Amino acid sequence: MVFASMTFLWIFLPATLAAYYGLAKWGKQESKNLLLLFVSILFYTFGEPKYVVLLVLSAAINYGGGLAIFRTEEKWKKAALWLTVAANLLLLGYFKYYHFLADTVNSLTGGESFPIKNIVLPVGISFYTFQAMSYVIDLYRGNCHVQKNFLRLLLYITFFPQLIAGPIVRYRDIEEQIGSRKESLDKWEEGLVRFISGLGKKVILANTFAQAADRVFSLSYGDLGTVIAWFGVLLYGLQIYYDFSGYSDMAIGLGKLFGFDFLENFCLPYVSGSIQEFWRRWHISLSTWFKEYLYIPLGGNRKGQLRTCVNLLLVFLATGIWHGAGWNFVIWGLLHGVFLVLERGPWGRVLEKNPIKFLNHVYCLLVVGIGWVFFRCETMGEAWKYLSAMFSWHPEGTYGFFELFSRECLFLFVVGIPFAGLLPKKAQIGVSKIIGYRGIFLPLVLFVSVVLLAAGSYNPFIYFRF
Repeated sequence: MVFASMTFLWIFLPATLAAYYGLAKWGKQESKNLLLLFVSILFYTFGEPKYVVLLVLSAAINYGGGLAIFRTEEKWKKAALWLTVAANLLLLGYFKYYHFLADTVNSLTGGESFPIKNIVLPVGISFYTFQAMSYVIDLYRGNCHVQKNFLRLLLYITFFPQLIAGPIVRYRDIEEQIGSRKESLDKWEEGLVRFISGLGKKVILANTFAQAADRVFSLSYGDLGTVIAWFGVLLYGLQIYYDFSGYSDMAIGLGKLFGFDFLENFCLPYVSGSIQEFWRRWHISLSTWFKEYLYIPLGGNRKGQLRTCVNLLLVFLATGIWHGAGWNFVIWGLLHGVFLVLERGPWGRVLEKNPIKFLNHVYCLLVVGIGWVFFRCETMGEAWKYLSAMFSWHPEGTYGFFELFSRECLFLFVVGIPFAGLLPKKAQIGVSKIIGYRGIFLPLVLFVSVVLLAAGSYNPFIYFRF
């Protein structure tokens, strides 16, 4: 089940809110937690019934690992941590990377050293695995308390607003909220506004851009004109931003409806003037996770320039692999890693001293756009052909511009560009305070979104497969 669906909007969410606020008025905190745990398991079961056991197993592994870290002697705590982390990574590795490793080894050896198995990727496994690991690592570091109640830890890992596609919520950030939280009318209103805004981003903007971008990326090299290729990348860049940031907005809004406060996951990434800044603004929960649990343990920037560069490359290699099991994701991650390394040297000083900051933004968008080609294409061969179409002049393709892009798409493109970066955050906040924004504009966004969903409009979700 996804948030942008009629089942969720008209059945699951209203029923859950009604039951929850009935308990909020008459029940205790533990009763509300049990309800949220039940509906979260139900939410996951709706889409992945056979992998609910895997989800609970992941929670049990980390619950047991946490107790072992808490109760064992100091000299054994690190061993308990490593065993728990290894168990997490083995589960993630088997379900997400077995096919990739098997194909790679078999192609190198020319045989079938690894048999090909029919392994279906469990939805959200990358997100909930990283969440679970943050608990045991923070517990080992003394940054949170041990959770002796298994059901509370299970709720943390399975809580439906962030279960499928994040943001990746660290246990220490909501530890107190699980045990004690207060719902309020102000928070409920804020959550509803945030949810509807995210729904509009996803259904109205991202889905429209997705249809057009899919048409462009499905064209063969001979059919692809240079202008069309560049515009396709722009559309995909907007699609993935509004798709994922919209989903994050909905998750954050849903959290507030139930009294939880999640950290922000996006902050206008396309205004960035460097790749370093981009990763401070894009998928913040993931970049923060890798910084705290991989980059700093590797030594961060404390062991000299060469070691820092190696650490950055390793982190972004891991970032690429986390996103998907394929060489295109490896290249995407390393591309960002290489430019982060360059920005730590003379190139970074050039960007800093450059008086024409607009050029810095152009540079950043160019690198990010090239990266999106690898991210979007299914194979490396498709990615290279697409890049060739972008950087070798083909004035005309098989299809004309207005054959591929509808007037609705072009109108929303013009609307979407400012809110993806050209319009500052303060200005966007100002827009949200205009009289009629909540009373007229947001209800209209909700109405249009529901109409589009009811009509069975194209409704993909990029990060659903991660």
